[in-house]
Amino acid sequence: MPASLTNAHAIRGAIARLDDPNYSRWEAQIRRAGGCRQPIHLRGRVEHWDQATGELLHRYSTRTEPDGVLRVPCKTRRASRCPSCAETYRADTYHLIRAGLVGGKGVPETVTGHPCLFVTLTAPSFGVVHTRREKNGKIQPCHARRDATRCPHGRILTCTTRHGADEECLGEPLCPDCYDYTGSVLFNATAPLLWKRFAEALRRHLAKSGGLTLAEMRAQLVVSFAKVAEYQRRGVVHFHAVIRLDGPDGPTSTPPAWATLALLAQAVQHAASVVTATIPAVNGEPARVLRWGRQIDTRPITLEGELTEQAVAGYIAKYATKAAECVGTLDRRVFPTEDLSALPVREHARQLIAECLRLGALDDLADLRLTQWAHMLGFRGHFSTRSRHYSTTLGDIRADRAEHAITDDVTTGRLPLFDEDTVLIVAEWHYIGRGFTPGDALVAASLTGTAIPPAPADFGGGAR
Repeated sequence: MPASLTNAHAIRGAIARLDDPNYSRWEAQIRRAGGCRQPIHLRGRVEHWDQATGELLHRYSTRTEPDGVLRVPCKTRRASRCPSCAETYRADTYHLIRAGLVGGKGVPETVTGHPCLFVTLTAPSFGVVHTRREKNGKIQPCHARRDATRCPHGRILTCTTRHGADEECLGEPLCPDCYDYTGSVLFNATAPLLWKRFAEALRRHLAKSGGLTLAEMRAQLVVSFAKVAEYQRRGVVHFHAVIRLDGPDGPTSTPPAWATLALLAQAVQHAASVVTATIPAVNGEPARVLRWGRQIDTRPITLEGELTEQAVAGYIAKYATKAAECVGTLDRRVFPTEDLSALPVREHARQLIAECLRLGALDDLADLRLTQWAHMLGFRGHFSTRSRHYSTTLGDIRADRAEHAITDDVTTGRLPLFDEDTVLIVAEWHYIGRGFTPGDALVAASLTGTAIPPAPADFGGGAR
């Protein structure tokens, strides 16, 4: 359809929505969804019954709603899909991380006295890439080498450019033919396993340092952590983590005197240097032993200075809403039947996706699920995780928000005041679709002040 006809259709839809007698209720739904770009459309009802008397206390049905649906936030964590919902996820993650550093949300303030480090585990090199270097606040040449030689493909592996922060070439290999795309993809796929083995090696080293077995150490010491995965511009992940030592009951108990900050730093360096993940030889591909990169950063978190608890919590929360799309790939799955040359991605990402699809077709590597996670360049782990004892949970934070919303509904008269222990709630909901029609997208954008795309293919609510 020509753009002029599309725009005319959107304008007609916007006028029809504004003229709808139920517009005020539709507007209230949009505002209550907090500017969500792809709100979920639900159809159904909820009833509150008094279990003692059988009396119906309250009934809500979407029959009276505009288009017969209720629009609720999509609650995605991906900023590329919905900045509004991702911001909520980021804020929740921020409070979760910060509570584990200074207390709050059920964590005592005494947790500030526990040994705690901000740790960064990086990936090894898979080839020389364009990078931005700074020293004493001055931008350095990318790869300036006086004795640079030609690679086997005839390229001189040197670059004297002082790159800007947003240049597209950052992360691109100086010689794509020399770059180890296979190793990069396999590292991403095994990064969750490397983290698991790192955590196990960390606990073993701490127990050995205290002269204890693992079982004996659990009665004195617990290792708590919260971590997030970040993609580097070259398309490989590395992990940022807050690692803290607690007593046997978690943040409410003090760790033993022998569990010092210096010991934790030494244990992190040791564990990161010894753990490996082996990919066996398969279909002509040589066996590979993958490990963390040499740059292991361990820094104490302070209440003042550059690395404060606020800075760390903000840094981790920021990356909890991002994924591989920030390095030039897609935020959706790529199928083997697709034409990779037509994908709107940079060439380096295209090569990594192609390598995922090639390796994913090998039966011996099926467990890595590289085909399903090609759009993530092979990484299939959780982006934001925490140990059981670190602090509160995202579920608890969301439950507090839901309780606040119910209290507000009761206060404003939208819900009756009742005893939850004596009330039976009967609910029935059906998924109808999501997103906006072109006309609704125009009106919603004017209400929220954000650019909102039209509805995705599975939209099912409304006719505009």
